[in-house]
Amino acid sequence: MILASSIVLIITSLLMVLLVLMHKGKGGGLSDMFGGGISSSLGGSSVVERNLDRLTVATGVIWFASIVVLGFLFKAQGA
Repeated sequence: MILASSIVLIITSLLMVLLVLMHKGKGGGLSDMFGGGISSSLGGSSVVERNLDRLTVATGVIWFASIVVLGFLFKAQGA
C-alpha cells in the first residue's frame, strides 16, 4: 500500500509541475521577468483554460490526499 501511494504521489507531483507551467502568467510576478508578461491575442478565460484550472485543482487534491495517506501509513507502520 505504501508503494502504491508513493507511485501516485510521484505521478501527481510531476503532473502538477507540468500543469502549473502550462498556465498563462497573470503578470506582476516572476512570469514577467522571464517574458511571460507578454500579452497574447488569444486573451480571456477560454474553455481550455477553465478545464486546465479544473484539472490542476483535481490533481492537487489527489496529490494532497496521497500525502495524507502516506503519513497515516508510515505512522501506522512505526507504531
